[in-house]
Amino acid sequence: MTATTLPGARSEESVAVRSKAEEIQGFRGIAALSTVIFHVWQQYHVYDAAGSHPPVDSPYLAALLSLEVIDFFFVVSAYLLTLSYARAAIDGGSTRPGRLFLFRRAVRIVPLYFIAVLVVWSSRNPELGGNWRDLVEHLTFTHVFDQQQIFYTLGPAWSLSLEVVFYLALVALGPLAVRACRPLRRRGARVAVCAGGCLLLFALPVVWVAVARYGYGVPHTDWTVYFGPQARFSGFAAGMGLAVLVVALRDRGRLPGGAAAALSAVAAGAVYWLSWDSRPENLSFTFYHPLAALAWAALMLGVVHASGRVRWHRLLRARWLTYLGLVSYSLFIWHEPVMLQLYHWGLLPGRPDGFWWAVAVVLLVAVPVAVASYWVIEYPSSLLYRLRDGRGRRRDFYAGVVTR
Repeated sequence: MTATTLPGARSEESVAVRSKAEEIQGFRGIAALSTVIFHVWQQYHVYDAAGSHPPVDSPYLAALLSLEVIDFFFVVSAYLLTLSYARAAIDGGSTRPGRLFLFRRAVRIVPLYFIAVLVVWSSRNPELGGNWRDLVEHLTFTHVFDQQQIFYTLGPAWSLSLEVVFYLALVALGPLAVRACRPLRRRGARVAVCAGGCLLLFALPVVWVAVARYGYGVPHTDWTVYFGPQARFSGFAAGMGLAVLVVALRDRGRLPGGAAAALSAVAAGAVYWLSWDSRPENLSFTFYHPLAALAWAALMLGVVHASGRVRWHRLLRARWLTYLGLVSYSLFIWHEPVMLQLYHWGLLPGRPDGFWWAVAVVLLVAVPVAVASYWVIEYPSSLLYRLRDGRGRRRDFYAGVVTR
């Protein structure tokens, strides 16, 4: 290969990377839509002496509508954030300082989250005698450890507590993995160390859930037992394992289009089956989240390790879907307060027959709110990462130098 062909090769590689990023963004858009529908689904359940009644009659459609996608977000987040550590541990190189990593994650999620918490909490606690405990726990990301407050103010935001725990764990464990692998001469040994660590992080929460459910008979409504990081870290571990697998394979074992599509279809079918079979008496209910995380990781492998463009991925690269993925965090933050406020104002149809109209109305309002939130709050705050250089040092823009 001559030197003149290298720019073209790099161009093709950059196009492929950009394409994968668009496809992941498209998946985020689908997951965001699914999250909104899921919470409207929960809102439109009818509860009476006979139990819980879903807002649709078809059990097949109910399994699709009630499908939880939070583990997808965990897997994707862990995959993307672990890649640099996996490359450094397996193939050598350096990683960015932990303080820079935490700073960039903070400016990415905290400003919008804090604003939303303060706005929603203030609207529900207009007097000084409000629920201050709830506010403090949400602002410190500790509400996931409180049985009473875990779903207050911003119900879906319990997952952000787990994200914060993951960031702290990654900053601690990533450099340890790099140092542990450095003395190992064989690449296979370095891969084994990283994969073994991911497997351990995946297995420990599974053991916790099994002991809690079958050893002590803890009911599934004990949220602090089953929603805390000790029970749900498997989702992040699956994403970390995916990052290790992709780095370990490099360009080997790239999936052709048909195989990638088949793997994604099987993985999606597995997630659907888990939702279909997930009843309290079944193992699929108890271990839904680690099993779903494995399925989501397999689905993502069919995206990030495909040898070329997969035909059906054109849908994922659709502009409206990638744009929805772009604003998915804002949509995730605001959709529940929007839904509850619309319901409080009587602007949503009655339950359960009005479920589909409610989905349409909530999306019609929540999506524009998310778009405005992204451009007014989320995007400007994300630019704060420029306050630090690549080594985590503070930039002094007035003096034109970098200072500590």
